[in-house]
Amino acid sequence: MTIDDVTMIMGSGLFMVIKIAVPVLLTSLVVGLSVSIFQTVTSIQDQTLTFVPKIILTFIALMVLGNWMLTELSSFVTQMWSNFSLYIH
Repeated sequence: MTIDDVTMIMGSGLFMVIKIAVPVLLTSLVVGLSVSIFQTVTSIQDQTLTFVPKIILTFIALMVLGNWMLTELSSFVTQMWSNFSLYIH
């Protein structure tokens, strides 16, 4: 196993982490930005107003996208384990 192989495995692992995390993070970002714009327009200065919508919509995003996220992650792990004999040489 060469340095290039390790770099390729680490790169694909980091890409998988980003690919799985981005939808939930974008949901949280969009909700936070929307609530902040709403607070600015209405001059409401409550700091806890963004917390509840972010949590609710993040959980909804996890419920909707959870199956896809788990499928992607399990296929990645299956691919890594199926090529395990190549990595130990």
